[in-house]
Amino acid sequence: MSTPTRLTDRKRQAILDAAAVQFRAHGFEATSMDKIALEAGVSKRTVYNHFPSKDDLFGATLMALFHAPAGEADTVYDSAAPLREQLEALLRRKLRMQATQDFIDLARVAVAEAIHSPERAKPIIARIGEREEGLTRWIRAAQGDGRLIDGDPVFAATMLQGQLKAVAFWPQITMGAPPLDAQQQAQLVEVAVTMFLAYFASKV
Repeated sequence: MSTPTRLTDRKRQAILDAAAVQFRAHGFEATSMDKIALEAGVSKRTVYNHFPSKDDLFGATLMALFHAPAGEADTVYDSAAPLREQLEALLRRKLRMQATQDFIDLARVAVAEAIHSPERAKPIIARIGEREEGLTRWIRAAQGDGRLIDGDPVFAATMLQGQLKAVAFWPQITMGAPPLDAQQQAQLVEVAVTMFLAYFASKV
């Protein structure tokens, strides 16, 4: 009984892998479900069985990168562990994921699509935002524990992620800057966490 499920999972992964190749090579508009089906070695009906539209498939392709080993799992708030230690671990994972070429290439496609077709791109960008909610949940938990000051956790998360993206996302996506090396990533994490805790950490 488990074999069909495994086969279905393999087909789904083959479709995601093929979609990543096609979107990276041709962009969103020029990529067709036919090309993806051919690349994946499955029928177009199979592609649509897994993903109702090209928008859904592109969003799932981006999300798959967040769940890849480079992205790993979100940090779960630990009331017994130092805030700095937890935040640094979380940000290091985000930077490792953002430094992969697959992510950079597909993020460029997503940004270009958002510029040319903002309405159509909204669901795609929303899917990316879902993954970033992990930091918001962490901040909300730390606030509830009295270790961060009260306030809007979404705003706090946006401020922290903005520091990372200003150095390790937008220059790479829009200007072709190289990903940060390990030393640069470590420095960025240290500075971003220090600035964040200087304002948001509870003084009590």
